[in-house]
Amino acid sequence: MADNVTNEPLLEHLKALRTQVGTLQNDMSDVKTSLISLRQHLTAFMSTDAAHEGALASLQARLNRIERRLEISET
Repeated sequence: MADNVTNEPLLEHLKALRTQVGTLQNDMSDVKTSLISLRQHLTAFMSTDAAHEGALASLQARLNRIERRLEISET
């Protein structure tokens, strides 16, 4: 009776697992690529935002000087 035991079910299960692991590896690679892209966009956004803040601060300083010179400041 022990002579009839085969490894076919186990081998089929291992093949299915290998396929699923391969699919997961591909999916994980796609997720990593997307995450890198998101990080790059976020970095660009933060850089642009910092530049806008700098420009706004410069304009505010100029406006304050103009108001002082015209004596129309709210102090």
